[in-house]
Formats: sequence, structure tokens, C-alpha cells
Amino acid sequence: MAVRSAGGALSACVFAGCVLGGCAVAVPVYDVPTPSPPPPVAGPAPAAEVDSAPPAPPAGLAELPDPVVQPVPKSKRGNRPYTVWGERYDVLASARGYDEVGRASWYGVKFNGRETSSGEIYDMFQLTAAHRSLPIPTYVRVTNLDNGKHSIVRVNDRGPFHPDRIIDLSYAAAVKLGFEDQGTARVRVQAVTVPPTPATADSPYFVRAGSFAQFAKAVAAADELSPLIPAETYVVRTDAAFSVRIGPLASRTELERLKAILVFQERAPVIIEE
Repeated sequence: MAVRSAGGALSACVFAGCVLGGCAVAVPVYDVPTPSPPPPVAGPAPAAEVDSAPPAPPAGLAELPDPVVQPVPKSKRGNRPYTVWGERYDVLASARGYDEVGRASWYGVKFNGRETSSGEIYDMFQLTAAHRSLPIPTYVRVTNLDNGKHSIVRVNDRGPFHPDRIIDLSYAAAVKLGFEDQGTARVRVQAVTVPPTPATADSPYFVRAGSFAQFAKAVAAADELSPLIPAETYVVRTDAAFSVRIGPLASRTELERLKAILVFQERAPVIIEE
């Protein structure tokens, strides 16, 4: 979870989120009734309890490739109702259709190497995240609404429990989204469904349905198209513009149907074969 303000000083409010909304082993998942722990004692945090960024992060975190979205079974841990600080949380039966806007934070050195709610070991240099209610694991696309940067991350932990935040990202994800020095950012979180299995040797296909100078206009176009098409719709940042991208499409038949929809919508589709 984020621990530094834009000026680099430790932020008391961010630390409070770390104590109340920490992830990894600091966020217990109770599968049986368990007495709630006492509330934290007010006052300055001991140095050992304050999260931080790594002193010498590896180069290239901003260019990490997105994890491959693939079908995976639900984790045996972390998917039952649980209680943190006396409040009960329920886990969604499915991530399909999840789309929410709110603030994201990140967590780093304090939790690195500790066990997450799923039982995996937290690695702050991987593209992962903590969420209060999405099934574990779930792939989500997180877009920084201030700069248009985005990344796919895999939810494998529980949190954040700060009321003003909807997702807690790994340090690497915060770097890739460009807010590791700010602590928090306004983001859009969208569940990513598993792409269909390609049906032919020349699939899958992707289609570009428009290019926009402003990120907000690209998002509005993607939102307008999303209910009309049978594939994932999202915004991709290029050198000087933002493109609405659709796909993958598993067959040429799906591609032709999509082209017809876009032509009807008076949008000029550009086919991208990968």
C-alpha cells in the first residue's frame, strides 16, 4: 500500500490505510468465527510498521508486460466470507461485468515476501493486487484516469480496508500506472474475461474502432460500444493518441459481424491481426 506523498514524506493518512487496510498476512481471512482484533492504538507508527518503496527498485518496471489472462480455478483460500476489524466482507460469486471507478493505493516493502490471502507469497515486483470482494484470482484492467496509463493485474489478496480506496496494487503496478510517488490515484477497475479459444489458424483478430486525442473521449466511445459487441472493449494509449480497441475475436465470422456493427455506427474499423 502507498506510503509516500508526492513530496516523498511519509503520509499519516496513508499509514492509517496501511494499518486498517493492509494486505498480505496482515489481512486475515477468517473461514471460521474468530474474535476481531483490537483497534490500532492512535499515535505515530513505529518505524518498522511503516510501509515504503524499495530503496533501489529494478529498472524496467514501467515496461513490465501484462500477465497473460488465462482460465484458472478459484483459490482454495481467500474466497469465503471474512471479517476484518469487526466488519464482515462477502466475496462475489463471479467477476463478470465488474466495472468500478475509485481510488487505488499500493503496498511495498513492509509486505514483500509475506503470505497473501490466497496463500501465495507477495512479490512487490509482480503485477498483482488486493481487492475486498472480487474472487481470487481475478484479472482486472486498471486504468489511471489522470494519465491514461493502464495495466492488467491479477487479484490474489484481500484489501484495502480504507473506506476511500477500491483496490491496492503491487508496487510494480503503481510504477506502471505512474503514481508510485503520489501514493494514490483515481482509477477505473474492470474485470477481464478470459479470451475465447481461437477457432482458426489465422485468429485471433483485434479491431481498432477509433483514435482520440483526449483520453476521456476514448473512454466514452468504448463505453458506448461495449454493450453492442461480443468482445472486450478497452482503450489503448499510443504515441500521441488514445485508441478504442476490441478483441480478441476468435474467428473471421465474428470479425465480419463486428465490422458490420461498426460501419452501422459510422465508425471506420481498422483490423489488427496478431
